[in-house]
Amino acid sequence: YSKEIALNQNIILSEAKKNTEWKMSNLNNQNFLGNIYLSSVDNVFLKKKRGKNKFSQSKILASPLIYKNNIIYSDQKGTIFNINLDGKINWKKNIYKKIYNKIYKNLNFIVNKNIIYISDNIGFVYAISLDSGALIWIKNHGVPLRSNIKIFNNKIFLVNQDNRFLCLNIKDGSLLWNFRSISSFIKFQNLLSLAISDQGNVVGINSSGEIFNIDSNNGRIIWSKKLFGARYEITTNFIKFSEIVIDNENIVLSVGSSTFSINLKNGFTNWQQQVSSIAAPILVNKNIFLITDNGYFVVINKDSGKIISSTNILKILKKRRQKTKISGFIMGSEKFYAVTLNGYLIVSSAITGKVEYFKKVGDPITTSPIIHNG
Repeated sequence: YSKEIALNQNIILSEAKKNTEWKMSNLNNQNFLGNIYLSSVDNVFLKKKRGKNKFSQSKILASPLIYKNNIIYSDQKGTIFNINLDGKINWKKNIYKKIYNKIYKNLNFIVNKNIIYISDNIGFVYAISLDSGALIWIKNHGVPLRSNIKIFNNKIFLVNQDNRFLCLNIKDGSLLWNFRSISSFIKFQNLLSLAISDQGNVVGINSSGEIFNIDSNNGRIIWSKKLFGARYEITTNFIKFSEIVIDNENIVLSVGSSTFSINLKNGFTNWQQQVSSIAAPILVNKNIFLITDNGYFVVINKDSGKIISSTNILKILKKRRQKTKISGFIMGSEKFYAVTLNGYLIVSSAITGKVEYFKKVGDPITTSPIIHNG
């Protein structure tokens, strides 16, 4: 996508809501972020390096979690850190034996009732104490796990590299049910997305670009839908996905070069627009906000799918710094905070789409920002 469209209507936003904890990837089971209260980011109050960069390039995909004033994250070796808001280490934990030392670890976390549940790109799922880091249980399911991790009604939900949807017992990690969708030769860069509705609909996508609505109780398929055809699979061997966002009765997500709005109940496509988001689209009132990996901040009408405006936010950087990608974004009090792979934070108005300022904050940045106690 590479088109700028001037805004010619008013953008109306709901009041920003304060968020006091971040217990899972994309905040909640629906991956619904909305307009989160944030006063400002003028001052960096904590900037400390914890963990080892054993590998030449960072591939960390999961943002940190914050719960009860604990910041939880991992390094490339699979060490999990629990630090306080001043950067002091409360504890650290690494469960991997020497035979796994040369494997890059990509961990995903969720906190539930003072227990941290973790899945990784080797096939392990395990639970550790939030307070002490002590191992509670561990299971090796034998195939790399390639989705975010969700919990609903005391069950853990994941998707593995073979496009198998897994439902695990939260008490010991044992398998309750599984469903294997069709495998594909198409490679994917980011994690496969899972979202769960308040009613228990597990909505997930596989590496073939097929989306499923599954009953969380028994693994029964309610409906499935292919979001691109065989011709697309022939012409590409690489695809990107955004997070799936559930907004009441509809689903919004990006697959390949398109963004879709789909009815949650029956799988009917409400609309499809030829622009894609690098991370979870953000829905506020009648608006969908997203940013493409090449830096276009796009606003879409939620009902019609029409693009209201688009702005290239990377133009604010010096020309040689513009050769980068957006790695994530979030909305905080009517402002959009986007981070780039080369370490910049770019702040734009969600109402006008115009860039307000930018600053260098780190290098590289590979995950979306989160907001805690803004």
